[in-house]
Amino acid sequence: MQALRTPDSRFDDLPDYDFTPNYVEVDGMRMHYVEAGPPGGAVILLLHGEPSWSYLYRHMIPPLRDAGFRVIAPDLIGFGKSDKPTKKSDYSYAGHVAWMKAFVAALNLSDITLFCQDWGSLVGLRMAAENEERFARIALGNGGLPTGDQTMPKAFKIWQSFARFSPWFPIGKIIQKATVSHLSDEVIAAYDAPFPSGRYKAGARAFPVLVPTRPDDPASAANRAAWEIFKHWQKPFLTCFSNRDPITRGGEKIWQDSVPGAAKQEHVKIRNAGHFLQEDKGPELAATLIRFIQANGE
Repeated sequence: MQALRTPDSRFDDLPDYDFTPNYVEVDGMRMHYVEAGPPGGAVILLLHGEPSWSYLYRHMIPPLRDAGFRVIAPDLIGFGKSDKPTKKSDYSYAGHVAWMKAFVAALNLSDITLFCQDWGSLVGLRMAAENEERFARIALGNGGLPTGDQTMPKAFKIWQSFARFSPWFPIGKIIQKATVSHLSDEVIAAYDAPFPSGRYKAGARAFPVLVPTRPDDPASAANRAAWEIFKHWQKPFLTCFSNRDPITRGGEKIWQDSVPGAAKQEHVKIRNAGHFLQEDKGPELAATLIRFIQANGE
């Protein structure tokens, strides 16, 4: 498979993103991640979604680091500073899960607190269900684990069609449309930075189409199997959804009702935040994660 690598110069002087880059090799490709905090600290794994990258977590990493946690925020293959296969056919749901499993294994992460949102949840929840022994607790924000048996919201179907057919796919402006906060031109440019041209956007274009929307989707069986694991999941499970996301709003209820580990948690509704709640309410969300971990046996 042919993959592109975004020139490092594209990431010079991004606002509030001065983290030292780290890399591991996954399936012959370079995968980037931010690591902050003490090496021996409890691990928090932050998984971004579509079409963002680890820049999304720039306001969460410092408070989590300062609280003594070892924070790991990777860029999924096809995003951020990670390598980007050039064909949409190079991407699959199973492939993304395999790449993330390889990443976690390469860093030998254990006792993980997972925070995941959007496609970060589709990948992260599958990975956690299939590697229970590595995970201590999960916090889910604005995401889920669709099997194709559910009816998808109209807003998602519009987004899926846009990603598939629109000749115009402006990453930074897409992020802006899915936030409540007004993003500066510099921040919008930072979200655009990984994608110098359309050739770099195959992964971003592919992701919406890979969401299971019919019962016979290639990922449906594996996601159903993951759901069976979560129906017996006793480890702490927190939902922290925002109130202004037209795609996932209300999606927390099924997790609260179905996952035993969610039963006694103080679930959070993040107010005045859109789909990318990390961008709108990063420090508040970081504080929520700290309380969650401390209340459930750091």
